Amino acid sequence: GVINRALTGIGLIGEPLQLANTRFATVTGFVHFFVMLLTLTIFANLKQLSPSYRKAAADLGAGPVRTFLHVVLPLTLPGIMVGAFLTFVLCIGDYITPQILGGNNELVMPQLVMMQIGRRGDFPLASALSIILMAVVTIAYLACARWL
Repeated sequence: GVINRALTGIGLIGEPLQLANTRFATVTGFVHFFVMLLTLTIFANLKQLSPSYRKAAADLGAGPVRTFLHVVLPLTLPGIMVGAFLTFVLCIGDYITPQILGGNNELVMPQLVMMQIGRRGDFPLASALSIILMAVVTIAYLACARWL
């Protein structure tokens, strides 16, 4: 592909890398899509923050770093946590991204559930795996709710 041709052209690699159907491809796909979601959530939270907080911190002698660490970050932390939780939930339940980018080499829990149903017809194991997945999401939710 394009990446292999570019890396070979500039002399960084001698032979093409195996990029498709790897964990690297799956993680890159997750990051590419879900960072955007997290960024939009954080941006919306920062947009709602009144500029008067930053002005008040500057009037009291706080520099930009101190203002961010002691004013902006604590006020936006709930929004950051909500964005992280939404990203986690969507990421842990995503079936398509690992299926396309990772193939059958890199299994994630939703793929494992579908494999138990589709290939083996093992509905009890698929149900147990789904309950484990739901428990992980519930624990993450309760942890976020406790500290927000």
